[in-house]
Amino acid sequence: MRAMSRVERFFERLVERPSARLFRTRLQPVQILRRIERAMESERGAEGRPGLVPDQFVVHIHPDDLAGLTPPEQVAGELASGALTFARSHSYALRDRPRVTLQPDARLRPGEVEVVASLTPAREAAAGEQVPDTGTRLFEIPVVRGPDVMIEVREPNQAARRVPASGAPIRIGRAPDCEIVLRDSRASRRHARLAARGGVLVLTDLGSTNGTRVNGHRISEVVLGAGDRILIGETTLTVEPATAGTGARP
Repeated sequence: MRAMSRVERFFERLVERPSARLFRTRLQPVQILRRIERAMESERGAEGRPGLVPDQFVVHIHPDDLAGLTPPEQVAGELASGALTFARSHSYALRDRPRVTLQPDARLRPGEVEVVASLTPAREAAAGEQVPDTGTRLFEIPVVRGPDVMIEVREPNQAARRVPASGAPIRIGRAPDCEIVLRDSRASRRHARLAARGGVLVLTDLGSTNGTRVNGHRISEVVLGAGDRILIGETTLTVEPATAGTGARP
């Protein structure tokens, strides 16, 4: 842990506590994911290995916040998937598949999040076994299947394009590492995320500056269906049923 971590956590709480008290907003999974990403960043270079980051995360939140994350096992799985995506996008190394545990903690105020990050111990070689020193690798989380759909993307002054989606996480934004890159100055670098959950397709706003709207309503997270229209900046994305022969996104 870096020497400044306690100071950083103090200032984070100083900012987060008033907003939680004044607005009493429900804690969103994307807020927890951002704290996991910060914990991953702060512990980067674990055991003296550049790029090696923690893969085990115990998330402490207020019991009322935990009660609002249902089902908690599914939310924890989505957070672990998000941690893996973050590590891959930054070319970090993981010793094992990320694992997230949600822990109720009455010490905290509603809206506060504390993350304890750790590293899976290195496997020791059995007698006579040689374990090559190849560093670490990223473990894939199986893709949760959702309904096969096409996303029609209409950007300002650009020809319309269609992107197939079937449940694998798809990030939408201006950043070049997004699966759907938008040429729209009003879109955030990582604006929103599409992913399957429980057999349906879920759209999550990733804390964007200008927000995400579906059918005219601003959302933080919503289940999508055929015909839904997503507005990001000046770009419209329309959900269409996949036609035969289009195939699914790998």
